[in-house]
Amino acid sequence: MRNGFFKGHGLGNDYVALDPAELDIPLTPRRIRAICDRHRGVGSDGILALAPSRTADFGVRIYNPDGSEAEKSGNGLRIFARYLHATRRTRRRRFTVETRGGRVAIELHVDDAGHASAATVEMGGATFRPSALPCSLPVEELIEQPVTAAGRELRFTGVSVGNPHCVLFRGRGQPWTREELLTLGPALENHEIFPRRTNVQLATPVGPRSLHILIWERGAGETLASGSSSCAAAAAAVRLGLVNAPVAVKAEGGTLHIDVDPGFGLTMRGAVEEVASGRLAPAFVESLR
Repeated sequence: MRNGFFKGHGLGNDYVALDPAELDIPLTPRRIRAICDRHRGVGSDGILALAPSRTADFGVRIYNPDGSEAEKSGNGLRIFARYLHATRRTRRRRFTVETRGGRVAIELHVDDAGHASAATVEMGGATFRPSALPCSLPVEELIEQPVTAAGRELRFTGVSVGNPHCVLFRGRGQPWTREELLTLGPALENHEIFPRRTNVQLATPVGPRSLHILIWERGAGETLASGSSSCAAAAAAVRLGLVNAPVAVKAEGGTLHIDVDPGFGLTMRGAVEEVASGRLAPAFVESLR
């Protein structure tokens, strides 16, 4: 369909998926921002653009609502998988997808109605090396490193799961507040030690195998859920001995189930919903030229 799109969400984290070859105009940062605009566009936390791949069954480019490009998105990958299934680009339940943050394997879980209502994604491995984020601190691993942000002395654990994350922990019974997220999120995202910016999670263990997180996404801001953030927080919590795997990671939008193997390989399972499919109006497309 010319100028067609698919919209889905994973626990409230919503994306528009489309095939750039079917658009009458190329995607640019300005056009991405316009499509993602919640008042004048389709509205979403980003765009998933079908791309060619030489190493996987499919490729995807992941764009943030500010027009920048992300390496990987766990919720986005589940939505992209449902898009491929719903638009009959594949009828397979297992396939691979190439992202800028590495190749992942996906298994769709199809319900009795024939909908791919959940997906399991092998997200690759977590690393705590500064060079992988990148981070400018001269240390071997970013475990409980001091940082000053928004006038506060904090400690963070830096994790790359194909994209960069900065995880801050508090003890059980000490939840973070949304006000802290709105203050610390942008301060840490744009901190000078992260030259390419970073995603931020404020995390609290709530059980031997469970975490609660608040999420600030690079290029998107506060989000209800994030697959890669859940993976990063789970990996960091296991690395610090705060929880055991598998980990139920609870965000404002719902819960994702993350397995962390002994080598910090990550597997994520969670629900995915289709919201709408349609076509960008000719006048809207014309306004983007």
